[in-house]
Amino acid sequence: MGASSKIMALAGVLLILLSASGSPARAEDAHAGYYYPAPQTREDYVSSLSVALDAGERSRAAFVIALAAQQEKLGHLPGYHLFAKGDELEKLIIVATGDGQYDTLYRLRALLASLTSKARTSELFAKSSQPQELNFLDFCKLIGFTQVTVSNGKDVSHQIFIR
Repeated sequence: MGASSKIMALAGVLLILLSASGSPARAEDAHAGYYYPAPQTREDYVSSLSVALDAGERSRAAFVIALAAQQEKLGHLPGYHLFAKGDELEKLIIVATGDGQYDTLYRLRALLASLTSKARTSELFAKSSQPQELNFLDFCKLIGFTQVTVSNGKDVSHQIFIR
């Protein structure tokens, strides 16, 4: 077998392995292993919305700060912490603060659903013609987040890529 045949065979095997994985390859996750365990599940969320014209690093930081302030007003420890990370704060990380919370994919999705009501109080959502039809991930798209990772901070993580 010649060198070009070996390269073609290797490329074929690589193509088969990549297509068998079921999802496109993702870039290395620099935050996995530090803020949360490596995600066991991933999904793409396609929003029909466009990123708001005034969305940027500053608006994403303000969102995280405002939500933390909202939690502080409740007078008890929040069940989760939020972080905006990435070169342009385009990655939202949500991590549970205690054991026994958000330890299944369904509980992580329920947390995201509960955050929808908080997002609906924002000025940005209010500008929408049908805010009741939008969810938290749509809000994340509006302010320019491209990835949301939710975790129990122990052994369960789920990652969503927003398109």
